[in-house]
Amino acid sequence: MVQISNLSSLTPEGKAGATWPIGINSPFKPKTRFEVINWEYFTEEHIYSCIDGAPKCELRGADRADVSDVVEMAVERLNERYQPVLRFRKQRLLNGYRRFDPTRGMEYTLDLALEAFTQKGHSQVIAKRVGLLRPLSSIEIIPMPYVTEATRVQVILPVTAHEQDYVGNFLDMYVMNALDTHDNVLLTFLFIYEPFDAQRVSQNDVFSGIKSMIGEVEKRYADVKILWISVKTEVPSQVKLMDIISKKHPVDTLFFLASVWTEVNTDFLNRCRMNAISNWQVFFPIHFQEYSPAIVYRDQQPSVASSSAAESLKDGHFDRHVFEEACFYNADYMAARTKMAADILDNDEMLESMDVYEIFVRYSSLHVFRAVEPALVQKNVRRTCNPRFSEDIYHRCVLSNLEGLASRSHLAMALFEQEQANST
Repeated sequence: MVQISNLSSLTPEGKAGATWPIGINSPFKPKTRFEVINWEYFTEEHIYSCIDGAPKCELRGADRADVSDVVEMAVERLNERYQPVLRFRKQRLLNGYRRFDPTRGMEYTLDLALEAFTQKGHSQVIAKRVGLLRPLSSIEIIPMPYVTEATRVQVILPVTAHEQDYVGNFLDMYVMNALDTHDNVLLTFLFIYEPFDAQRVSQNDVFSGIKSMIGEVEKRYADVKILWISVKTEVPSQVKLMDIISKKHPVDTLFFLASVWTEVNTDFLNRCRMNAISNWQVFFPIHFQEYSPAIVYRDQQPSVASSSAAESLKDGHFDRHVFEEACFYNADYMAARTKMAADILDNDEMLESMDVYEIFVRYSSLHVFRAVEPALVQKNVRRTCNPRFSEDIYHRCVLSNLEGLASRSHLAMALFEQEQANST
């Protein structure tokens, strides 16, 4: 730190170029007003930024411990700096502000009411503003079991009658990125029939078109066999479907549970192999969802797709509300499912209210790795939200559709143009 401070005077910016704290990244600088990081206001009892959207809620748990620790640290550092001339004792926190800067850590600004004591014993209550930073510097190396990129991946693709229009693009990408590259991957379709369609399957199979496409692929690649399994259900919950799949595969199978909008590629398959570790970790990637071109581009044509990842990911967002895609080993799923069965006793309503992610979180001791995955890019699509699922799953589906329309700036421009058109 001393060297950084001394050398800062030789830089073009001079001493002012050395940001505080010395050795920590400078604060994030937003390029637009939509990138501004909001400050949260808090006191010692309440916080004014709540998860449920309420204007005020009680400070509790980790948040309360965090505030208490920061206030104590602020008083301790003030005493270290001003003693023996002055000694401070906290009376109360007047105002507190915090924000999380992903480039450096959690920043705090505190207004403290302090009682200041002199060496002669005189005291006076003063107000002092202090700034603190809890940096992202405590890096922990976690030992991980050895894995390779040679593991076979079993792709599982559930398809309903409403989603079959998207299967053609899925198969094209699978053929190009998995079969043409001779990747060690297998594909199994899970055709989900509603009761009415299941009764008429001999006269009119709703999935006959997809089965024909599968047959064409198998003709082009003589050594490739794409399996399919038919299931009849009104509520195709992930747990019910995985129960069927799990029983038909060996315990050492590495599953990639995909959706019809997934574009399978080698980069992601390798990360699936590396991040899903048997008896240790499961992987739930957060895919990149493109925004609606009707809103983002409106009257202009979208720019030609760039080969660089940075350009291809500019008109979309990482969809945190979707948990459909997952990589895990069959043995790990079976172990978690066995623990779950003891609690619910095959209660169908309970099975419909949970997804695979929740099973691993609640009924296993494995690491549940949830991270953004730039190699998984999905075109803009409006998902069909099934009200038969749990309220939480249905609500996440609705939020995914809403937030996937466009960014705030694009929506603002669209509303502005609509208002301008209505006023003329």
